[in-house]
Amino acid sequence: MLIAYASQSGFAAELADEAVQALGSAGAQATLLALDQIDERLLESFSSALFIVSTCGEGDAPDNAARFADTLMRETAGDETAELPLDLQYGLLALGDRSYNHYCGFGRRLDAWLESRGARRIFPRIEVDRANTEALRAWRHQLAAFVGIAELDALRLPATRPWRIRRSTLLNPGSAGAAVHHVELEALADDASAEAPNWEAGDLLQLYPADGDAYPRDYSIASLPEDGAVHLLVRRVIGADSKPGVMSSRLTAPDAVGTMVRGRIRSHQNFRIGDNSSRPLLLIGNGTGLAGLLAHLRQRARNGDGRNWLVFGERNAACDDFHGSELDDLQGRDLLARCDRVFSRDLPAREYVQDRLLRAADTVREWVSGGAAIYVCGNAVGMGPAVDEALRTILGADTIAQLALEGRYRRDIY
Repeated sequence: MLIAYASQSGFAAELADEAVQALGSAGAQATLLALDQIDERLLESFSSALFIVSTCGEGDAPDNAARFADTLMRETAGDETAELPLDLQYGLLALGDRSYNHYCGFGRRLDAWLESRGARRIFPRIEVDRANTEALRAWRHQLAAFVGIAELDALRLPATRPWRIRRSTLLNPGSAGAAVHHVELEALADDASAEAPNWEAGDLLQLYPADGDAYPRDYSIASLPEDGAVHLLVRRVIGADSKPGVMSSRLTAPDAVGTMVRGRIRSHQNFRIGDNSSRPLLLIGNGTGLAGLLAHLRQRARNGDGRNWLVFGERNAACDDFHGSELDDLQGRDLLARCDRVFSRDLPAREYVQDRLLRAADTVREWVSGGAAIYVCGNAVGMGPAVDEALRTILGADTIAQLALEGRYRRDIY
């Protein structure tokens, strides 16, 4: 049978891997594939499938499912002349976040498309709000029933460990926006035999709030293991109900230093350097998304590779030029070939990152034709879609699709 996943930050991929292990424990074999690795003919070759899919931003498909959504789902949706109905039974787990308007939007679209093609549900679609434990328990119960075993063992995710906040520094005093802190956390061990955590540029730190809050929070890591600590950029969140964010308020509190939290490193394959280590890098982001880009810049600096172009946006240069001195230093040492910092509230320009990209369209095309890979990190509701649209305008939709397929267009958007 087929286990298909669509994952932006890695959680859906983890759950898909667990499903494969569950099938193996019952003596069944499964083929594990990202949705973009599947075409019509391959899908028709399976009689049963489990789909584990996230939604990116406001209802979009994750990057490793974008081609599937833009070609196969779009070409056959509502098409009475499409090929024979899918002779497929399936179950679907949709991962999402209720704070977005189109909650589980891609999972719901995929479910409707499968139904329109004649595929048959094994059980009703299960939706999970930000790793809600009750919904995951329901999924795992259905998975166990499907493979014919009494129940699955506890979810085999990497264990959490204690982390101690050793620094929390306000970066933007006087800013018109919410407070942003540079936060450093050092890993501790539950026992003497525990190994030191390891990670790569592009990975995430997943932190679990106390007080019974079941939802973990993911943060892009700005540092490398050689730095001896995980560095984050954390914006203090105030919800629509005027309540402060549970984890962000803890990390940015005046007395944060010395506070203990539990968490784990999460590998983020979609945003690691991968096969792009020998390529020039075009790094694009806004706000706290600078963290995920800094990690790549710091790794490139250690390797002595200056073929890097950063386009970063915030509100005001006077208050919100995060890590500006470090970026200036990288430029001065020829480790950052070009650095465009744009500020949306400053006169006369009032630019966003997508505006700067459009102004530099010829240079963007030159970098991409010269082999550059594009990494985007930041807001999935504003910046992410706007940058994607700008890049499609500059390079063309076909080129963007090909870059994504080659792993040269990667995004960490949230």
